[in-house]
Amino acid sequence: MIGKQAAVNALWALGVLSSLLVATDSAKVKRVKAGMIYRPHDAVSIVVNKVGPFNNPTETYRYYSLPFCHEHSTEEEEMEALQEENVDLPGNISSEKRLGAQKHRQRLGESIVGDRRETSPYEISFGDSVEWRLLCKKLLRPQDIEKFKEAIHNNYFFEMFVEDLPMWGYIGDIDGEDMIIGETEGSGTYLFTHLHFLLGHNNNQIVAAKVTTDIDRKVDITDIHNEKHIQFSYSVEWYEEPNLTWKNRMSRYAESRFLPSSFEIHWLSIINSFVLVLLLTAFLTIILLRVLKNDFSRYMELDDDAMEEEESGWKLIHGDVFRFPQYPAIFCSAVGIGNQLIVLTLFHLCLALSGLISTTRRGSILAGVVVLYCLTSVVAGYTAIRLFRQMGGKNWVQCVILTAGMFPAPVVAVFLWVNSVAIAHGSTSALPFTSILTITALYIFLAFPLTVFGGILAKNYASPDFNAPTRTTKVAREIPTEVPWYRSRPFQVLIAGFLPFSAIYIELHYIFASMWGHQIYTLFGILLLAFILLIIVTSFITVALLYFQLAREDHRWWWAAFINGGMTGIFIYIYSFYYYFHRSGMSGVLQSSFYFGYMAVVSFAFFLMLGSAGFQFSLIFVKYIYSRVKCD
Repeated sequence: MIGKQAAVNALWALGVLSSLLVATDSAKVKRVKAGMIYRPHDAVSIVVNKVGPFNNPTETYRYYSLPFCHEHSTEEEEMEALQEENVDLPGNISSEKRLGAQKHRQRLGESIVGDRRETSPYEISFGDSVEWRLLCKKLLRPQDIEKFKEAIHNNYFFEMFVEDLPMWGYIGDIDGEDMIIGETEGSGTYLFTHLHFLLGHNNNQIVAAKVTTDIDRKVDITDIHNEKHIQFSYSVEWYEEPNLTWKNRMSRYAESRFLPSSFEIHWLSIINSFVLVLLLTAFLTIILLRVLKNDFSRYMELDDDAMEEEESGWKLIHGDVFRFPQYPAIFCSAVGIGNQLIVLTLFHLCLALSGLISTTRRGSILAGVVVLYCLTSVVAGYTAIRLFRQMGGKNWVQCVILTAGMFPAPVVAVFLWVNSVAIAHGSTSALPFTSILTITALYIFLAFPLTVFGGILAKNYASPDFNAPTRTTKVAREIPTEVPWYRSRPFQVLIAGFLPFSAIYIELHYIFASMWGHQIYTLFGILLLAFILLIIVTSFITVALLYFQLAREDHRWWWAAFINGGMTGIFIYIYSFYYYFHRSGMSGVLQSSFYFGYMAVVSFAFFLMLGSAGFQFSLIFVKYIYSRVKCD
């Protein structure tokens, strides 16, 4: 009876919460649909999004956190201003009055990337160019002027949208300021009060959008102690864009002057990195095959008596090499999660290449990662429990729960920290409650059940036989302690991480510039090829290092192979420090928290992926070489 009442209460609470969320969402303005077919003089919506320091792309705030115009000027104010400016206003332009700062409905991906779209009071109509028009007259109090001045000194930019086409511009400019000392006598801070919208159309669709500021219409706000009457204005220029179709409307952003020009792709460097990977892989393959061929020939010719006199070699540890590792549940969970992340990455890159996941739609990449992680959870559950049972594990429930939480737990820990910092700063980077609830529901009702389902499949249908080619002895063989420095674990770990990292170093720079900058990464074909080659070269290097480990009679190879494979993830995190301090202009607590927090998550994901790949290639290798020689 108590359980039934608790269930009823839970359902009632869920219903109330759902009603509140629906009511909150219904209060928002319907999002502007992209690709509309316009008729002449139809109203065109300008959607404002956010502002923030250009060098800190994660540190963003609501557009109306700065005292911009919330309402359009009245007709009387417009007529008076037009006479002062000595310009005429076309009679067929839009006069539909709109309120600013009304929130738009958003997709999950847009919320994840920190978008907070709101309405603006700009009155623009399709095809109607306007030389000059008053937006509003505003009295800026000292605290308002101080907000603008601080934003300008921090190099703030703003972001707006026409449909799904982003536009960027700067809030203002500084003149005569010293880079080290700051403001000096004679320096000035200027606010841009006029925006010029440049809109291109083709077949009655908007295919290009750009906003510029007029440096001749700037206001000096150096003095923050007195009130100022500011006149905000705008102009609109429409032009025909016959060579740009709506489908290819995003192609122009690669040429945008607002974006840094250092994002040029150096094809020769990328080809060189791929050639390096192929040569390294071929080199390791040839060397390893020649050494193994000699080993097989030598071991086949030795009889049992001669084998006992053999001083060293990997065959001597045939009775220990398949001794299962310590902490098998943790090991199997790590392998399972690594397999899931590999499948997720390959699927995601293929979907991006095929166009099923739009790479130009805001937040679609991150939203795709969240959904695909949930859908591929069955892979983690199945592979982890299959390996766990082959190792003779009994408590499979504990292993499947560990698998379900091994990757989400650190992600949640990092998220709680960075989200708290974002909330404390009032940043739009703080994830809204509705988005948090959506992601939590996806995990509880999709990811976790699929992980358990994969574990059940493995328990009931996967073979529990490990099929080791040799028998494991009851007493472990003693491991030699004296080894040359170049065969020691620290040196192996260094080589295991450095060689694969050197192969992806060049491409990594462009990925970082896209993740932590204002770039749109589009070379997913190259990224897919680089990822596959990274897995291959990591696996080959792990196998080569494993051979040297077995040759020195060290049979504790399970965790060693996994860690060797995953060391590239550690090198990626080390590189992130170099990129932050020497290749970016990022600064501040908020940006640093997001950068180092989420780079730790990304590096951990690479550690699991490459560790899992390295171990599984190593397992195939070990089974192969020990099945080719005669062992008692």
